[in-house]
Amino acid sequence: MSGPQSWFVARARRRFAMTRECAVLLPGVCAALADPRQPGLDDTCLEKLLDWFRSLTWFDPSVELVQDNPCLTELISSVLALPEPSPSILSFTLQLAGILAASENRFQHLQQEKLLGRLFGRDGPRGRAVWEDASVRSGWVKGVHSMVHHQPALHFLCSGGGMDVIFALQGDPSLFVASAASQLLVHMLTFSVESETSKPLSPKDCEWPVCAQMIKKHVEDSLQSGSASHIEQSLKLLTSLFGSCYAAWTEVLWADIAKQIESFLMEETVQAQHMLANLLLNVARSPVFCDTEGSFWALVTSALEHLTPVQACPLAVGLLKLCKCPQDVRIQALTVLLQPMDCILRAASQPLEYAGLLDESVSDPVTVESLLSSKTSCAGLLCQTLAHLEKLLSLKHLRVDLPYVSLLHSLMAILQFCNGLLSPASPLGTTISRNLINCFRVQKSALDVLAALSEKKGCDTLIGSLFDVLLAYLESPNTSPTVLKKAFQATSKWLVRLQELSCSSSQCQQTEKILEDVFVVLQKRLCSPCWEVRDSSLEFLTAMIKCLRDQDGFRQCLLSSEVPRLTENLLEDPESYVRASAVAAVGHLAFVTYFAPESPVAGNQYNKENTVAKLQEILSTDSEGFPRRAVISIFTKWLREGCTGQLEDTEQFVSRVIQTVEHDLDWEVRLGGLELVEVFCSQTICQLGLSECPYAPVSSAVTSSTPQKELLRVFCRAKLFGFLFRSLCDCDKPVGQRACDILIGLRGNFYPVSTLENPQEIEDSPAGRGIAWLQRTLRQGSLAQNFPTDGGNGVDFQDPESMMVALGAIDLLELHDELNKSSDHVEESPQSLLQDILATMGTIEENEVDCY
Repeated sequence: MSGPQSWFVARARRRFAMTRECAVLLPGVCAALADPRQPGLDDTCLEKLLDWFRSLTWFDPSVELVQDNPCLTELISSVLALPEPSPSILSFTLQLAGILAASENRFQHLQQEKLLGRLFGRDGPRGRAVWEDASVRSGWVKGVHSMVHHQPALHFLCSGGGMDVIFALQGDPSLFVASAASQLLVHMLTFSVESETSKPLSPKDCEWPVCAQMIKKHVEDSLQSGSASHIEQSLKLLTSLFGSCYAAWTEVLWADIAKQIESFLMEETVQAQHMLANLLLNVARSPVFCDTEGSFWALVTSALEHLTPVQACPLAVGLLKLCKCPQDVRIQALTVLLQPMDCILRAASQPLEYAGLLDESVSDPVTVESLLSSKTSCAGLLCQTLAHLEKLLSLKHLRVDLPYVSLLHSLMAILQFCNGLLSPASPLGTTISRNLINCFRVQKSALDVLAALSEKKGCDTLIGSLFDVLLAYLESPNTSPTVLKKAFQATSKWLVRLQELSCSSSQCQQTEKILEDVFVVLQKRLCSPCWEVRDSSLEFLTAMIKCLRDQDGFRQCLLSSEVPRLTENLLEDPESYVRASAVAAVGHLAFVTYFAPESPVAGNQYNKENTVAKLQEILSTDSEGFPRRAVISIFTKWLREGCTGQLEDTEQFVSRVIQTVEHDLDWEVRLGGLELVEVFCSQTICQLGLSECPYAPVSSAVTSSTPQKELLRVFCRAKLFGFLFRSLCDCDKPVGQRACDILIGLRGNFYPVSTLENPQEIEDSPAGRGIAWLQRTLRQGSLAQNFPTDGGNGVDFQDPESMMVALGAIDLLELHDELNKSSDHVEESPQSLLQDILATMGTIEENEVDCY
């Protein structure tokens, strides 16, 4: 190894090497851990200690770590000598030994000390009572997993009976242990094949390495055992293997087990069928099987035919997302996914109206019909199908064509079955209708898919019928609040689609009628006694305004309704969530009522000022944080869209807001105030011609100082600098970080990089002593309890010259680095951890434990 790579490894070794201070503390820690009289440490401390040893050994495979620190082997020996060791300490010891033995040099050293056999061999803890504790078994598996990174460790396990232990732990009553054992076998199989073979493998066992051969035979025997638990364990192992390993030899392994997997599909008595979909999907995803002959894909097709609809659905969706899946298999997968929707459509349609979505089925339609006819399985099957359809509709590139129109018919039928508005056309329809009536889960899932379909072409001819269904949900008193929220979301999506259609006279009349009906419903819902309904109604109104505020028809319907008045009334709602949503809705209503160029109520200053006053009152007096956050967000949006008037008015507006915000107890409100300041600074800089984009530094060629002086005066009049500098010392770090970013950006507009002030020369200026004091105060960060008000300690935050000096002299980049350090950067160290352990276990006099 040479060049940059060797430099990197050498640097990493130095960084993770054990320091002298840690080496001094380690013997005491090891002695305390091995002492049964000491109180036990919590698992978190032990895990952190193991993490430290992992980092120590990762870049350093040498034996010196254990030779220079004999306390480590003494700890292992002492714990093994205890007649009844603590399960947590024994588990820790097993894991520590595995980490140390991960390098071949240290493995050989521990072997010479005769420790590994007593830990992981026949003489280990698995023959003792402590083995009954799951944490010990877990520690054993984790220790072995860490150790198996070289061939001597593999041979040690294969010759010492370790493989039988791992095979047995696959069926451990602890799911964590069983899963870890399965993952260990995957790792060992992969490592064995890839480290011990030099030529391509064939199916003959004799050509596989010893360890790989043992695992392969165990898997094959388990699959043929007839034992449901053994079959399930091996299928889990294979699913994990094919999901993580894409080497060519996996194709050889698959060839040996494919017939057995196929037999599981044909045997209805096999209980492990539910696991086959994930296994086949992982194999299909592997690039090894890209150019496989038809045998594998024939097996996939067989799975789509023979698995139950609930089992086959995830496989079908996974196949539809694959690029390399053959087209005929992809079409079959789509057919499996659409079969429940097809059954719904046939059950709901009048004779000859719609035959269904599909020309033919992959599996027997009777199976799906029986599931939909059952009260216990109907909703589950439909929710699963609908969830998968929603995901497919969100994909940008789907390699099969979905029948959008028929799908929309089926969705409307489901929604009408659920609210009892569809007269069934068949006995099956009658049964399904009974199963789905008032089924909230299915209603929500169907409305999600309905919303996703709004972006697909071809559904326009059904838009009238679609809104009939949606309005029925919006109007019905039986619609639950959660379903109503989904119905509102779907309605807003389809209203946007409605506006995008070509506006013929008949289409305009239909759109106007639909909007009128929507606003009639909305007026009722805004007066609902249920706060969730009022909240969802306000969110719906805000979503509509965002998308449709430029449409004349929408504005007229909105302003001719009672919705604006009712929305303003809800600013005083007793529920804080509703008040917050009302603030957002009122803020967006302003774009229609006050800020639109041709608004019917434009120029009505009383209403506008009254609304602004109400929002400012909420910002300063509301007892809950949500409404206050909503106000600062709306004010920022108004400012960003240039709706707060000319520069002088905006100055006053921003100044009033930040003077309110800086004393707010909610850090998100204060952070919102900083965002408002950032937008104001950006716009002011652009208006004064100093920059075309926010915070772009001026070049050193700029000589005119007039715009810069005016800029300083504007910011000082708005009282920005006091707010920004005080925010640097905010007890909530995100606030300080944002304030520092803004100040660094501002400084770039006053000081080219080459002309920053010399801090040593600042003290001689009139404001120098105050600025120097400010610099010292800022270094204290959130500890600066006595941060000055304007004028305190000689710092005048409204004086342009003083602020010019402050921007040039204060080391904002140093502050930026300090603010971006993690809060535990001082104490989060191995030395601190070792000190904590000693303090906790009472082996040092000063029992001072930090927060590591």
